Amino acid sequence: MSRQLISRSGDLSQLRAEGYDIEIRQGHLLVKSVPYVDSNQQIRRGELVLPLGDVSGDTTRPPGNHTAHFAGKHPCDRNGEPLSQIQHSTEEKALAKGVVVNHMFSAKPRQNGQYRDYHHKATTYIAHISAPALGLDPTVTAQTNATTIPGEDESPFQYSDSASARAGICALSARLEGQRLAILGVGGTGSYVLDFVAKTPVAEIHLYDEDVLLNHNAFRSPGAPSLDELRKIPTKAAFFRDKYVRMHRGVVAHEEFLNEGNVDELRKMDFVFLCIDGGGGKLAIVGQLEAWGISFIDVGMGVELAEDGLRGIVRATTSTAEKRDHYRSRVSMADGGAENEYASNIQIAELNALNAALAVIKWKKLAGFYQDLDREHCCMYTINGNTIANEDRT
Repeated sequence: MSRQLISRSGDLSQLRAEGYDIEIRQGHLLVKSVPYVDSNQQIRRGELVLPLGDVSGDTTRPPGNHTAHFAGKHPCDRNGEPLSQIQHSTEEKALAKGVVVNHMFSAKPRQNGQYRDYHHKATTYIAHISAPALGLDPTVTAQTNATTIPGEDESPFQYSDSASARAGICALSARLEGQRLAILGVGGTGSYVLDFVAKTPVAEIHLYDEDVLLNHNAFRSPGAPSLDELRKIPTKAAFFRDKYVRMHRGVVAHEEFLNEGNVDELRKMDFVFLCIDGGGGKLAIVGQLEAWGISFIDVGMGVELAEDGLRGIVRATTSTAEKRDHYRSRVSMADGGAENEYASNIQIAELNALNAALAVIKWKKLAGFYQDLDREHCCMYTINGNTIANEDRT
């Protein structure tokens, strides 16, 4: 993606052609070997870092932010005094994996207060930073022609995650990298779990479901299948894989249910989302996950029709090596088979989405993406009271 973004973006291509040593790393433009003067009036070289928060597909858009970051000592004038015209704040901060900066600068362009593109922004900041160094040595330049040869990104995404770069949370998102997830059941809640985790940099997302996609599924899952797509009667696993692999490379479809006969497939997973009904197969799956020390979250809801509307509870129950003793008291293992054929199974899209959100938020807490003060292992939302209860704390 790095090569494609540089080659297809005129501003980045221009920087490369003019001899600037640039690299794209996790949604950030790095301009290396920028000369500057330190407080001891010595010439040094640092790294200018610009978040690429404005990207359309595989081309850049005009920057919407006028600030920049810098890795190195604070640039000074020829007398060793900090450059006040761009000075903003000093704090060591990890913007992304392998991208640690020391300072934030603020410099608006004179005309309209907006930068035309990233070439305009980068060269403007380089001019501010390097001017004192040029005054001491007219031969120094950031145009070193020692251009870094860009490799292909290790990112699992098909295109740049400019949302994380724009928000400055790439370093936090990196805590999710490399994980192999399994989603057992991609019906209403499971499909929303997929929608949320597909926007994270996990390595692989395995979907297990042999059921076919029917009209009722379309009304409680993300997106909008066309009539032609429904006529083909695809399996849910294949359908959602084809939708989300356009964004995330690591989505894998398994057009099967898991049970005691093939549960060993989960042994290689780092985390599992259980979005299936009870029964003997689920009991075997849970037993093996516990034996292997794999953490998982079980989702479910009970919704019923009352005289004045729907009521019920949405639940997300977490099981980790730290706490598992509560799980069987919270989750029914009863089979949803023939004896329950008259039982209500009300599912509404927003409740499915909420159920998935509760589960994914907890998974992110376990990974350190979100703060976790309660360390709850069961979260329940009550519809008519609009309350969330945290239970089974550690």
